[in-house]
Amino acid sequence: MSIVSFTSQLKHLKVVKVPYRFKHKDTHWSVVKKTKTHTTKALEHFDDFYDTVYGRLWPDVRTALLAKNNKYMAVVNNFSDTDRIAETLENSGAINLRAIYKAQRQLLKSLEREKANQRKLNNLNKGIDEFPAASEQSLQVQSSGFPDSTDSKDETEEDSMYSNNSAVPAELLSIAGSESSGNLDLDRIINPQNELSMSSLHQYVPATQLKGMEDYILESEHYDYYKRGSDLSIKVEKQRKLNFPEYLNIYTFEEENDTRFSSPRKGSTGVLDYYLLDGGSILPVLALDLRPNDHVLDMCAAPGGKTLITLQTLLPDLIVANDTTFSRVNRIKNVIDQYLDGMGQWDKKLVISQNDARAIGEQDKFNKILVDVPCTTDRHSLHENDNNIFKPSRIKERLQLPEMQTEILLNALKIIRPGGTVVYSTCSLSPIQNDGVVQMALKKSWEETNSIFIVKNMSPSLHPLKCIYNLSRHGLKYGQVLLPSLGNNFGPMYFCKIIKVR
Repeated sequence: MSIVSFTSQLKHLKVVKVPYRFKHKDTHWSVVKKTKTHTTKALEHFDDFYDTVYGRLWPDVRTALLAKNNKYMAVVNNFSDTDRIAETLENSGAINLRAIYKAQRQLLKSLEREKANQRKLNNLNKGIDEFPAASEQSLQVQSSGFPDSTDSKDETEEDSMYSNNSAVPAELLSIAGSESSGNLDLDRIINPQNELSMSSLHQYVPATQLKGMEDYILESEHYDYYKRGSDLSIKVEKQRKLNFPEYLNIYTFEEENDTRFSSPRKGSTGVLDYYLLDGGSILPVLALDLRPNDHVLDMCAAPGGKTLITLQTLLPDLIVANDTTFSRVNRIKNVIDQYLDGMGQWDKKLVISQNDARAIGEQDKFNKILVDVPCTTDRHSLHENDNNIFKPSRIKERLQLPEMQTEILLNALKIIRPGGTVVYSTCSLSPIQNDGVVQMALKKSWEETNSIFIVKNMSPSLHPLKCIYNLSRHGLKYGQVLLPSLGNNFGPMYFCKIIKVR
């Protein structure tokens, strides 16, 4: 075929265009827009879960959590130039938290005295107004020559009631069985029949079957555990006063003041002046009620902030800061090196160990144990994609969190001395990781060791700090939760104080 004829045939051919789509790079805006980040997944989860738990409170808490800068406090380093540090911080407008607590406590006492005096005055005026009628009634009774039979009967029954009950031993009752006894603070008890409170417990994660995840605990199973555990009644006592250590100096700014502390510098002793941390992290350490000669165990101590605060009280005889991995233990050592560097005698009183908190077996060695467990770290999960627990590769770890938290707390309850204090804390708003874990650990401890515990309701003792902290007992039976707010953007932080009676 000649070239001319071939060319003429080509003119009559129909050219078919085959479309081809080029794939954009991962950094292209269209790809980024469609990709769901780990922080986005965390926010979707919290919106679905916490809206049910906290209701009308959640929008404000959500806004505060999403704010880029949360609020910090400065813990003065007693191994540096303390007077100079305090003067510098106060000149910047910061206020000593202990001074705030004392001033507010005195103010509340004065208000209570005024209320008490007013009640006495009202009762006195009421008594004066009723005196003529009472006198007339009294004269009528005396003239009859007989006592009031009704009053006599009631008095006899009351005496009989107290004499019979005095010989009855204390029993471990169910919540349902003890609600009518009048010995429980009913505001702090979650009724298992309450649909709202119980339904919130099983919304931690969707209970869907995942391939290769056969050994993880379904959320529905956690819900069943907590429901079965709800028949255990633990005595809850109010704590009226907070022991604020004399040498623990913490500075903060007042509500609505978002001034940032400058980075600490080294003083004349070669260590940093102060340690900056979220203001909520102070509360579990204060709840420990540290005293001279205490033996303290910080079970999950990294990065070391709460251990450092404990050291700054200058009270314990022994502090053991423990964590489970080499990298986390190194973070504790770095903090200690920056703020102590061999100062004083703490090199003999401070021990840094690497152990699984669930396996520590030093029975009765410690009278104070801080259990600041790994959790969903709600604020971090909303701001950092790196190492985010909502990553697909960490889903199994996230689902097993309540189980692990319970095991750690249970071990603390086993090894604490009788009369000792365990403080459990998380930086999560999840009721399952918080009160739910406390409930299950107390139940298992009773079943396995027959130990008896009481829980301290710290709300009265923390009331003077309401001007700084947005503390709440929303739906809680045991602990308190610090809710973030735009005015004072601390937290979240949950903590619960438990005393071993036997």
